[in-house]
Amino acid sequence: MTTLEAIRAALPAYPIEVSFPDITRWREGNTGIDYLHTFDSGKPGKHVMILALTHGNEVSGAIAVDSLLASGLRPVTGRLSLGFGNVGAYEQFSAENADATRFLDEDMNRVWTGSTLDGERQSRELTRARAMRPFIDTVDLLLDIHSMHEASAPLMMTGPLEKAIALAAELGTPEHVIIDKGHANGTRMRDYGGFGDPASPKNALLIETGQHFAKSARDVALDSAARFLLHAGVVAQADVAQFLTQTTGPQKFVEITQPVVARSMDFRFSQPFTGLEVIEKAGTEIARDGDEVIVTPYDNCVIVQPSMRHLGVNVTMMRLGRLLDR
Repeated sequence: MTTLEAIRAALPAYPIEVSFPDITRWREGNTGIDYLHTFDSGKPGKHVMILALTHGNEVSGAIAVDSLLASGLRPVTGRLSLGFGNVGAYEQFSAENADATRFLDEDMNRVWTGSTLDGERQSRELTRARAMRPFIDTVDLLLDIHSMHEASAPLMMTGPLEKAIALAAELGTPEHVIIDKGHANGTRMRDYGGFGDPASPKNALLIETGQHFAKSARDVALDSAARFLLHAGVVAQADVAQFLTQTTGPQKFVEITQPVVARSMDFRFSQPFTGLEVIEKAGTEIARDGDEVIVTPYDNCVIVQPSMRHLGVNVTMMRLGRLLDR
């Protein structure tokens, strides 16, 4: 049987272009929860949070939050919070096995429902999520910074709600906005509680900044965090101007219609996809899973986040989407 270790060993290794910050200096915050820091302006306004390291090997967010904390950034209205999520996985990172520390026991971005958080299941990720939950419940606007297994252009992941799609459009960057319903195997933080309630004023976005270890992903993380805080009105332009490096422009909105889920360890792509490829014709072969041939369901099908690096039975290997006119 093909093993995940053998698959990873055969894949090209991306160079590590950035330094991993020592975030232990931020362990003791002022919230009673390790690695979560909050600052209150004393003036009315929203509680806005930038979160890094929901996955332990996604370093661009750690660089961004480390940089914002080190800069001494403070809010001019409302409340600003900066934090690190799965620190335990981050501490286990090894360049020799760079894909292995996405999480320790389970994906921390699949546990964000009341039934899971209140349930009896135990894992290191659930322990951390349960500790963070009361704090996350107070957040009005959340930007969750992620990065990707493969070298792809940045993506803003909105979820299915119009309020988040509108927020992504107002930010104006990155170019590609992905409208999706999440994952069948669990709920993301950006869809938790009021973030996923169309009637709630709370809102959240998840940005995929690029390939985990690329300098460009670091720059996108810093820019998106600064831009998010400015749009929320909680910081002064002069205090984050140094982080604004990306340009705004016309955006492309892609609605996810279906996932491609592996049913066996004999899954493989039919082309070397990295993401955002547009397949012109319906019926074009894009993957095989054992003897099953997987084809595009419609013309101009967009391939979103394809990767073999976490192959497993019932794991989403890529998603398929349509370009929308907006």
